Amino acid sequence: MPDTLPEPWFSFLKELDELVNGPVHFHCIGGFVVTMLYGLGRTTADVNVLHITPRSAEDAFAHVAMKGGKLHLKYRVYLDYVTVVAHPCDYESRLHEMFPGAFRHLHLMALDPYDLALTKLERSSGRDRSDVQHLARTVPFDLNILSDRYTTALRPYLLNPEREDKTLKFWIEDIEELRARP
Repeated sequence: MPDTLPEPWFSFLKELDELVNGPVHFHCIGGFVVTMLYGLGRTTADVNVLHITPRSAEDAFAHVAMKGGKLHLKYRVYLDYVTVVAHPCDYESRLHEMFPGAFRHLHLMALDPYDLALTKLERSSGRDRSDVQHLARTVPFDLNILSDRYTTALRPYLLNPEREDKTLKFWIEDIEELRARP
């Protein structure tokens, strides 16, 4: 993990930090985490946030940091509060802080790599699959942990688990195939 956030992220988040008077935790997911924490070489224009605590902090950021807000227009990056994404039920117990001490009040908390991958399961776009392949190489994934985490902490809460079973099976086969290549 890099020691510091690159621009424009640092300045964007520093301005958010200055808007609040107490600790605020962002539960971060998506491309922001994969690029900043795991070094994937692609760009992203948003910080996907699954949860913000305390909840009252959402209001402080709503109009300035979201897409189209003052800070988005200034820095060309924005805060994307993701309200509909399947995630493992107990992910909070495995959060870890990205860039600890970088800000006075903000704490960017990343989902662990298995939980992060599972948030991409339902959509499973080409970019999502690429992110998961990168995580599988970088971490590297223990595919049994990925499968167990899916079965115990995500599958019981899915609307269409049979479809996601197939997607996870495809992901695991794809990762195994990539690992088998010289």
